[in-house]
Amino acid sequence: MKKSSDFLVIGSGIAGLCFAINAAKQGSVIMVTKKKDNESNTNYAQGGIASVLDPRDSFALHAQDTISAGKGLCHEDAVQILVEEGPGRIEELISWGTKFTTSSSSKAFAKLDLGREGGHSVNRIAHSRDLTGKEVEKSLLKSIKQDPNITLYENHCLVELITNHHITKKSKQNTCYGAYVLDTINREITAVRAKIIFLSTGGAGQVYLHTTNPEIATGDGIACAFRAGAEINNMEFIQFHPTTLFHADYHLETKAFLISEALRGYGAILKDSRGREFMNKYHKMKSLAPRDVVARAIDFEMIKTGESCVYLDIRHAPKSQTRRRFPNIYARCKEYGVDITKELIPVVPASHYICGGIRSDTYGRTSINNLYAGGEAACTGVHGANRLASNSLLEALVFSKRSAFHAGDRIKPLKRIPASLILPWDDSGTIDNEEWVLVSHNLNEIKNIMWDYVGIVRSNLRLERAMRRLKLLESEIENFYRRTKITPKLLELRNIVTIAKLIVICALKRHESRGLHFTTDYPGQNDRFWKRDTKIIKSI
Repeated sequence: MKKSSDFLVIGSGIAGLCFAINAAKQGSVIMVTKKKDNESNTNYAQGGIASVLDPRDSFALHAQDTISAGKGLCHEDAVQILVEEGPGRIEELISWGTKFTTSSSSKAFAKLDLGREGGHSVNRIAHSRDLTGKEVEKSLLKSIKQDPNITLYENHCLVELITNHHITKKSKQNTCYGAYVLDTINREITAVRAKIIFLSTGGAGQVYLHTTNPEIATGDGIACAFRAGAEINNMEFIQFHPTTLFHADYHLETKAFLISEALRGYGAILKDSRGREFMNKYHKMKSLAPRDVVARAIDFEMIKTGESCVYLDIRHAPKSQTRRRFPNIYARCKEYGVDITKELIPVVPASHYICGGIRSDTYGRTSINNLYAGGEAACTGVHGANRLASNSLLEALVFSKRSAFHAGDRIKPLKRIPASLILPWDDSGTIDNEEWVLVSHNLNEIKNIMWDYVGIVRSNLRLERAMRRLKLLESEIENFYRRTKITPKLLELRNIVTIAKLIVICALKRHESRGLHFTTDYPGQNDRFWKRDTKIIKSI
């Protein structure tokens, strides 16, 4: 592979692709992705992209909904940028070939058929049926493959970021110079140098036993940035999607099938096992309440009744219209023996999205010089304590473009560090270890700890118990890592235990309940003392 470029983009979701397309106008770009080019959380996003596209909507209303969902922790400057620049990014996606669902009766921009999801006061979700992420990813990948300034490497994993302590000539300011990358096919580690590094590695849903995220969502960028000395914010705010399909093999599968919130926007009602609506007891928006409220309500109902799930009811809607609007959900549920047009859909919450991550400003800059972050790996402050539905793809689009133009303006005077100054990756003394059963056991233990003790409802007792076990596991894993030849699974395990610890540390720091963080020890929201971000800085 090439060993240097102007820009190094790590991750091929919507944030990384959008950054690469715009950065390529300013210089050469190397993109690396750990699996196939289209394997990302973006590809699995069903709902859509929230934006002000209808004359009956407004920036003020979108901002108000976002801030209300975020429970007072949203950075209002970032929210304003998000809502005001959003329509331009939708228009840009369409120019790149993204095909959104339209309606002849729509008064919105380009006749887009706008859906509605939890926490939104009006219809503003642009979508491509119920496979929006896949459609967006397809159009962006087509654009980068046509750009001669972008070189994409599949099956390449991030090992570590190259910072001051990886070079022979030391610098006073903590600076990123590139990354060590593992070619998973040839098992070779290469130092890739760049003037600007953009981390867009996505989230970390695989830290939990049940998640809507694909297997690649192991928090690699957040963990590597933390080890490099970057500031990490708000990791306690883990969004559990309220509605994933519950079925006979649910507890045996690592990836839960998500039932899009758009189904509730379309009219689906949450009901208990007796067919009674229950969300009216918890929020005035009922089944369209913000996700944190809905997830806790479902958790409470399941505990109260002893049932394994609750149900979504969309049987009252026209059957042909439901099949046409949600073809993917209809087909997948049918595979599990549920016809959503005729039967109740059994659902349970699952880990879905991290609102925290690498602290970044409104240009994507992190606390490490020349290192930018975007998408779910970043914490721009937009989401606060709870992400408003369908704001994630919008955030990735808006801030990755801002990052690309900001980095492009800075890149000319920057110089790539000579290869001779970068220390080669040293794996001397390591061995090919056959005991990979230890890796799988450690991984399963972490997932169970996080699911049982650091889930929707928490307590100090649960969090402290989780921390004790995670510290022991971290020690075992680090010892194994230092004496064993690196593999993708070992890298992911190391990153997952780091992410798990960061979540627990942040959760223990927040002595209140706010948004996605609910603890029985501090059940109330305390604006006087806790209306602020939770910060962790790794000293190096």
